[in-house]
Amino acid sequence: MERTLKPSTRSRALRVPAYAKVNLGLEVLGVRQDGYHELRSLFQTIDLHDDIVIRPRRRGLEVRCDHPDVPQDERNLALRAAIELQRHVGIERGAEIAISKRIPVGGGLGGGSSDAAAVLMALDRLWGVGLGPSGLHGLARRLGADVPFFLVGGTALGLARGDEVYSLRWQVRGHVVLVDPRRPISTAAVFARLDRSLTARENSNKIFRFVSSDLEGFRAFRILANDLEQAALEEAPDLADQVGRIRGILIREGAALASLSGSGSSFFGLYDDARKARGAQSALMAAGFIVLRARTVSLDQYRSSWTRSLGVWRGARGSNQSRSRHHGDHGRQGHPGRGRKAEGLRVHRI
Repeated sequence: MERTLKPSTRSRALRVPAYAKVNLGLEVLGVRQDGYHELRSLFQTIDLHDDIVIRPRRRGLEVRCDHPDVPQDERNLALRAAIELQRHVGIERGAEIAISKRIPVGGGLGGGSSDAAAVLMALDRLWGVGLGPSGLHGLARRLGADVPFFLVGGTALGLARGDEVYSLRWQVRGHVVLVDPRRPISTAAVFARLDRSLTARENSNKIFRFVSSDLEGFRAFRILANDLEQAALEEAPDLADQVGRIRGILIREGAALASLSGSGSSFFGLYDDARKARGAQSALMAAGFIVLRARTVSLDQYRSSWTRSLGVWRGARGSNQSRSRHHGDHGRQGHPGRGRKAEGLRVHRI
């Protein structure tokens, strides 16, 4: 029997953005007993986004996407998100999900995971379920390790499999230059290659040092690294020469950080002002690369975007939800911010 729910205040289609992310830092500490990897990740939302339009149906779920490499069956994470929510709340209502892709596919920017989180949030509203980000967290974890982050957004620390997410007091404000090699890399293959030489590294602490540094300008960002980069380039040796050229241009143009995002293949540079970012974009395009430019999205900006899209934000500042495991006050983890404006990149306290 269909569960009785409070009807949505909106019966028309919902249009929601699904933002990309970059990994400002990523540490792989070892393999957990459950077979997954123990990670520390510093996530950052950027304003490059897919567009998702969801229309209500009486029955049935369907997904469509304008990108030929995105499946339109249950291999699609956004469709799986809808199915999981439908089963979880015991309803039979349906939806049509149309995805317009802007985030490069297979580039380590979290496009599929972000689409899934956006569908969870939108259907939670459209179907009148009322779980909010906190209530959706368990479903998000089952869908994938990156999906919980996209229920949070902004600048955040990911622990465990990367799915235990803590918003940071300090929010990075800057400009991101992305290079899209148009060459997807399998995340599973990258981790498999890494496992051949992986040793436990419980004392790896670059990300914790960074968070504790109060983000003091360029020096703090220079300590960050992505432990998957070498394995990714070994998996895709045709990219190794390109990455060397890309990194050189980004650094020459003043990047505070130049790194692979996730397991690749997208490479990015982080800048403190638009002029430098434009210079890097021009130099990379002159060298023949496909380049995108974006801005970072803070926690407050991310929440405001959902408020505009759905008319509600159930994890608002000051609520109990904002202090759950995945909306945690990171000051309790020993990394408090002190409200001081940093040199270089601007950071904001939540």
